[in-house]
Amino acid sequence: MTPTRPLTDDEMNLARWMLDNGSAEASMYVDQLLRAEATSWRCPCGCASFNFKIRGLPEAPPGVHIIGDYLIGDDAHLSGAFIFQSGGILSGVELYGLAGEAPKVIPMPNELRRVDEPPPYA
Repeated sequence: MTPTRPLTDDEMNLARWMLDNGSAEASMYVDQLLRAEATSWRCPCGCASFNFKIRGLPEAPPGVHIIGDYLIGDDAHLSGAFIFQSGGILSGVELYGLAGEAPKVIPMPNELRRVDEPPPYA
């Protein structure tokens, strides 16, 4: 069994915002988020991605089904974030770089925009 820890406030706030603003099915996972802990897994690139373990459910099977997809920053500093499930179990939040490195800290929800929204203007 993978060791877990409580979600930080920043992790919980980000994941909740992503579910509240994600795909039509994303809101179905809010109850799971309320029972979520973070696994001890750390991405080897050093980004702030994290995986969930949901109390009372088995570990999520391998696979990624994105239920909320977002961009962070402008074109010169663009990165992305998505929240995903696998087999009906909330699985994690992935942060990745597009125009540079992946975020090393958890972004604030007000930094995210849906992939179908225009970029912020300077």
